[in-house]
Amino acid sequence: MASTETGQVTGTQDKDYNIIWFVEACLSNALRMESYIADAERDGDRELAAFFRRAQEESRKGAEQGKKLLAQRLGAEQ
Repeated sequence: MASTETGQVTGTQDKDYNIIWFVEACLSNALRMESYIADAERDGDRELAAFFRRAQEESRKGAEQGKKLLAQRLGAEQ
């Protein structure tokens, strides 16, 4: 999706917005995985539950990395 908005409308530069969006997407995915894990466990599918747990952990890692990067970049702008 191409956009010409570069911060004039939102007040947030695209690169910062992109990191914020990435963090939100990772956190949303981690939350969604909780439902998928419960579904797999309810059906007795341990393999699938373990798969979703690994995916959830990777999403959490991505969110933490994104938050650290955003904090560094916002701190550097001051």
